[in-house]
Amino acid sequence: MAKTGTTTQGLRTAIERSGYYPALVAEAVEAAVGRDPVVSYLVHQETTFDSNEVRRHATVLVLTGGRFIVSHTDEQAADSTVPAPYATTSTESVKLSRISSVVLSRVVADPESYTPGTLPHEVVLTIGWGAVSRIDMEPAGCGDPNCEADHGYTGSSTADDLSLRISEAGDGPETVRQTLAFAQALSEATAVSGR
Repeated sequence: MAKTGTTTQGLRTAIERSGYYPALVAEAVEAAVGRDPVVSYLVHQETTFDSNEVRRHATVLVLTGGRFIVSHTDEQAADSTVPAPYATTSTESVKLSRISSVVLSRVVADPESYTPGTLPHEVVLTIGWGAVSRIDMEPAGCGDPNCEADHGYTGSSTADDLSLRISEAGDGPETVRQTLAFAQALSEATAVSGR
């Protein structure tokens, strides 16, 4: 479930509507936003199945005039250090000028018949600002199948700070629409802050 909008009260309402520990999530997000006016937001609550456990988590993205705020809350099962189930909430505030990429991948069925304005079946929003990078490495080689020389390694580094997958089937068409709107607002804001 995802909700988007442009007011602080709308953000609070969307967090409450998600039903995922709303008091905890709202307090963390509101503390991170502070007095900044909210330009746009996206609230995404997701349920995943991990072995024999059902786990829920929520991600809240907020765009203000100068910052991009990410809040993520996970619930955890009781363990040896905490005897009752618990939740962990983290927030990060990023200056818009630090955002290096806003990638929106769209999945559409029957692309030959695509009509502009048709909603994608799925979108993946990936935002990079340099906090997390993934390095994929593999042995390097040459074109000679009989070569036994050590050619070292080759690889690639990918910024992978945040990635959200939203699908029409799992989250509903309105959620896909809201993700598109948030991605556009963030992309436009980072273009302006980069000038």
